[in-house]
Parts: sequence; structure tokens; C-alpha cells
Amino acid sequence: MAGKRTFSMIKPDAFGAGNTGNILKMIEEAGFGIVAAKVLHMSEDMAKTFYSVHEGRAFYEPLCHFMSSGPIMALILEKENAVTDFRELIGKTNPEEAAEGTVRSLYATSTRENAVHGSDSDENAELEASFFFNKFERVELTRVEVAN
Repeated sequence: MAGKRTFSMIKPDAFGAGNTGNILKMIEEAGFGIVAAKVLHMSEDMAKTFYSVHEGRAFYEPLCHFMSSGPIMALILEKENAVTDFRELIGKTNPEEAAEGTVRSLYATSTRENAVHGSDSDENAELEASFFFNKFERVELTRVEVAN
């Protein structure tokens, strides 16, 4: 069964270019609720710990350097089928291959500087979210109907 939460980061390229608000708008318009959010500047050591699963691969060091090059926004998002739906919303890693209208087709500049991170499984979503957020920093969402 697909989970209701996923983890995302708005990466330094998109954050630095002033695209955070546009990306958050796309996320909310796609039906995701924001359960937790924070802005921080990862140290290179923090990035190396977060991406340790990739240690030894050619892209590991450049990725860690990039992810510590400026502020990021870490997010926990909620929606039915969250991981799959979010990965559809952001598009393929390479922005040239990303479907039109996806986050990466609009805001990414390269495979590495691809605007956003999205978890690839329910298990990784929880692991990644726990790296940035403790249980007190997560909210339970309640939808409020607004009368026009």
C-alpha cells in the first residue's frame, strides 16, 4: 500500500533563483499538504551524511558540494500515494527529459542542479524526513473549508 507522506527538498539552485514560492504553489495546487518545512544551509558534512548511500559513486562529491552551496528548504508532504504522485509532479532527473509542466522542466538547469529532491520510496521518505525533522516538528493536517 502506498504511503501518505513523502520528503522533498527545494535545492540551492531553485532556492537561490527565487523559485521557492512557485514550486510551493505547484506542490499545493497538486493537492499536497505541507506537514513540515524548514529552511537551512547544509554543511558539506551534513550533505555527505544525507547522501551516504551514494558514497563511492562519481557524482557523490560534486552532489554534496552542490547541496551545501546554499540554502535549501526541507519539506514533508502529505497526499494519498505521495511518493509516486510527487515524483510525477517533479519530473525526470534530467530536465531535458522531464515532461512539460513538471517542476524540473520549469526550474531545473541540469541533472545535478535539478531544483528539487523527491524520495523514491515510502521507506526512504521516512528515513529522509527523519534526518531533518523530529516528531514535534511535524503536524497533523486538517483541511478547513473556506466559504466564499
